[in-house]
Amino acid sequence: MSDPTYPFVGVTQEADCRVELEKMIPRGSGKFAEFFTIMGADPERILDLAQANDFVEPRLVARFEDGGLFEFVVEGFCPARDLAELGAIPQEVVGESGKGHIAVEIPPTEDVSSIVEEFLDDHPSATTTAKETKERSTPLFTTEELQQVMDDRLTERQRELLLAAYDAGYYERSRETTGEEIADEFGISPATLSQHLHAAERKLISLLSQENSSSFQSKQ
Repeated sequence: MSDPTYPFVGVTQEADCRVELEKMIPRGSGKFAEFFTIMGADPERILDLAQANDFVEPRLVARFEDGGLFEFVVEGFCPARDLAELGAIPQEVVGESGKGHIAVEIPPTEDVSSIVEEFLDDHPSATTTAKETKERSTPLFTTEELQQVMDDRLTERQRELLLAAYDAGYYERSRETTGEEIADEFGISPATLSQHLHAAERKLISLLSQENSSSFQSKQ
């Protein structure tokens, strides 16, 4: 992909940096929170570029020596979000030198041809490069990440609600339950549930910040 209107492509043309998606979390109402590591550019410059896009709500999560971890809440014209809406699971989203690359996983329950055809209709500048068959799918959250957060970083209430949401399929691509249903089960308001889940998610994402910071320092 080379269309600069895609933020993860356009910023690499403007700021000569590398952009890599770390996590993608559904926020409801067609929105997704995308967490990107961006290296090779000043974080303030990245925020300025992202804020110029009407479909992106940017936030700097952590600052590194040569970049940072950013949260982009997106809706509308976003290829990774569109792929997720179609049933694909983005596994790698990278932008560098004015070009973007997206690798996705498509569950066996989905029609690969239909997803590819519809995506290319909506994004005519994109091209497909390769296809690989896997026996097992990759979950949105790994067991290790969830276990570490639940054991070491979450309050008892956050742990209880996050585990309930996870078990109920709240974090599945098709979202098998709603926040309102989970909130009703625990006798709390949807807003309170959202506060607890977002706090737990931030702690989960903080692991990415620490891992990327350590990885960057080890290369110096």
